[in-house]
Amino acid sequence: MTLSSMVVSRDWQEVSVLECILSSLHICVDVESEPERARAKLAKSKIDALIVDCDLDGAERFLRRLLHGTVQNSVPLVMVSGSSGRENLESKGATFVFEKPISVEQAVHTLSAARNMILDGRLRYHRQALDLPVSLNYGSGRRLNAHLINLSQGGMRIHLQRRLPMTMTGQVRVTFALPGTKGCVKLQGEVAWVDQHGNAGIRFVETSRGVKRELQLWLEQQYFTH
Repeated sequence: MTLSSMVVSRDWQEVSVLECILSSLHICVDVESEPERARAKLAKSKIDALIVDCDLDGAERFLRRLLHGTVQNSVPLVMVSGSSGRENLESKGATFVFEKPISVEQAVHTLSAARNMILDGRLRYHRQALDLPVSLNYGSGRRLNAHLINLSQGGMRIHLQRRLPMTMTGQVRVTFALPGTKGCVKLQGEVAWVDQHGNAGIRFVETSRGVKRELQLWLEQQYFTH
């Protein structure tokens, strides 16, 4: 699965710089020089990032339509400010702004931040299907073995041969190994829900920065390779 973007501009020198940077960030690029054609494309398809050159004829009207919801919009919206400068671009819906002539360093920084925002939004709701053993420790040294069914940034779904014990309250420590990695992941969680068929949801709490980053990178890798 890939990320996608649309650049609305006819400044071909600047477009070539953006295409190069977006490609290096593994973001597909669709270039449209006419705002009306861009509007028509947005009405029919979903993209992940929209980059608009404010110097383009018709850009002002296009941006007004974005602001008022008459054009399907993506998040984030990146504004390329030109002769009119940066003033009031935030009021037009800009998530990020950079100026022309484009500084490669600035554009890389801005577009990397946009990519991170896109990924955060996607991975927040992504659940990776798995079939792995997971160990649950709770109470005073009690332990259960279960199967890990799916995994997200915020929690996991597990399955046991029997219903989760009623005594499993408060925090639970879960231990499992991510495929393709060394060592075990250890997370603190709490039981969010259970059903009559041995399924349960564990919500992660108190995740360390290192473990959270490891989990995010692994989920991102799975997301783009499936």
